Amino acid sequence: MILESHLLSHILGGLYGQALGDAWGMAAYLTPEQTWAYHNGWIDTLTAPPPDHPVHGGLQAGQVTDDTEQAMALAQTIIQTGQITVEGAAQAIVAWYEAIDGDHSPYVGPSTRAAVTALKAGQDPHLTGLRGDTNGGAMRVSPIGLIHPGDPEGAIEDAIIACTPTHFASVGVAGACAVAAAVAEAAASEATLESIITAAIHGADVGMRRGNRWLGASVSRKIEAAVQLASETHLSERERLQNLYDLIGSTLAAADAIPCAFGVLVIADGHPVYAAIYAAALSGDADTVGAIACAIAGTWQGVEVIPADHLETIRRVNPQYNFEQTADGLYEIALRNYQARPSDEDNLLGDLFTLED
Repeated sequence: MILESHLLSHILGGLYGQALGDAWGMAAYLTPEQTWAYHNGWIDTLTAPPPDHPVHGGLQAGQVTDDTEQAMALAQTIIQTGQITVEGAAQAIVAWYEAIDGDHSPYVGPSTRAAVTALKAGQDPHLTGLRGDTNGGAMRVSPIGLIHPGDPEGAIEDAIIACTPTHFASVGVAGACAVAAAVAEAAASEATLESIITAAIHGADVGMRRGNRWLGASVSRKIEAAVQLASETHLSERERLQNLYDLIGSTLAAADAIPCAFGVLVIADGHPVYAAIYAAALSGDADTVGAIACAIAGTWQGVEVIPADHLETIRRVNPQYNFEQTADGLYEIALRNYQARPSDEDNLLGDLFTLED
């Protein structure tokens, strides 16, 4: 089936892209200047972080962080239950937190830590994420986009559910919906970089309205601003990345990291390896920016564009994850969701997703 060969490649590309950007970016320091000086220029392969890195010191080259760990935890919950629920999302995050000894982990984000503490105390998961305004909901949401190929609206609705236990502040939901919608659109055979950005902006607007009203900048307008900065091709890539860092902000805030990820995606012209290189050079919360940008890029381009040696490194260093098996599980749900869509709906997947006789 053409559908199977195309969709499996792009789902697997999204999963490996997430891990690639995460592992590549975790080697970066907190500022572009520090990263450039320590690594003597671009980080052009999977590299171990500096030993004195305040968050990632001691990790191996190619090792993923909480971005991919949480995405894989969410993916497993989706595969096991066939859907995403508030309770399922809460259980997935609490199980992940306990598995990594989150109380003593340096890279658990503030919104996630607060929500997990409340969840473990028995509080209602519909209420524990009301003030979660950081990028944690967005960094793990790519599997939701992958199970809604060509259906950004379906991805947005499930992203809202997934955010509820930990990141339900309006900006947190907006960031997650932007990423989920972008991944869903990227899985469509007729997707373009422009259509992916358009889907993200729409997702951000919907998420901002649906989340608990909270202080924070407009995610959709900052995506537009980041794309504009990234498109200033009269400047070098490094100059554009510096502008993203200075004017958008590569921080834990949802309204910073998510727009930066789309800026990086544009500078990289949608290629996952270049997106990983540029996210690392951006620095700051580079692993999250890289995980998001490369999940979208990997979904759009397919796993074949990621060099085999990078895939092998990720598999070897992170043996707890079977990316191929996870892709197979998500594919079954994606196919079911695709087939359940109304027959008169515009087919965003195009003729490529027509089954062969």
